[in-house]
Amino acid sequence: MTTATTPEISVTESAIKRIATILSNEKNGTMLRISVSGGGCSGFQYNYDLVTNSENDDMVIEQDGAIILIDPMTQTYMEGSQVDFVDDLMGQSFQIINPQATASCGCGTSFAI
Repeated sequence: MTTATTPEISVTESAIKRIATILSNEKNGTMLRISVSGGGCSGFQYNYDLVTNSENDDMVIEQDGAIILIDPMTQTYMEGSQVDFVDDLMGQSFQIINPQATASCGCGTSFAI
């Protein structure tokens, strides 16, 4: 499996393809921002937003038409994580496999550290 990788975060080929597909249907310059905020059933939750502006301190992961932005605070919570896109009997979703998480919910969008 091919991944786009930074020292802290990797993105699977499946996620790269899905993000590129989503962005291809948006106006030029649109990027996917992944962030972490307080909330969700486990304490923190992942957020996925389409944006057209980046910040100077954003981590940028760019490959094959996919552009992902991650702010410094989120990088801290996601260090060592892998972003994946899963299409199975339960449906389609982005999933983040986070080695720092001590608990997560069934929906895969919230976690505890």
